[in-house]
Amino acid sequence: QVQLVESGGGLVQAGGSLRLSCAASGRTFSNYAMGWFRQAPGKARVFVAAIRWNGDTTSYADSVKGQFTISTDNAKNTVYLQMNSLKPEDTAVYYCAANSRRHTYGSSGYWEYWGQGTQVTVSS
Repeated sequence: QVQLVESGGGLVQAGGSLRLSCAASGRTFSNYAMGWFRQAPGKARVFVAAIRWNGDTTSYADSVKGQFTISTDNAKNTVYLQMNSLKPEDTAVYYCAANSRRHTYGSSGYWEYWGQGTQVTVSS
């Protein structure tokens, strides 16, 4: 049973930084891809970033390129999302996701497993 547990969300002022973590368990994830999605109030869930577990491939939504960085820590079975220069429009619930086919595509249909989400609120 794959479990994904997010942490690191919170309230931050515009221009600040946060690092989200996603602790993964229940599988050997070396052949997985991991991703982050977000859902703002009243809006659909959208892709943010993805990475193959060995780190050889990453992808980002255009809206966060150069602002967010996704990475993995194999020893801790954890995926991170470093978010810098945060803006009020980054306010959302952020979800960790995983798929066993190493897809780094943004469409949510490729992603098999989801965490419960962590709230990020950016104040102006």
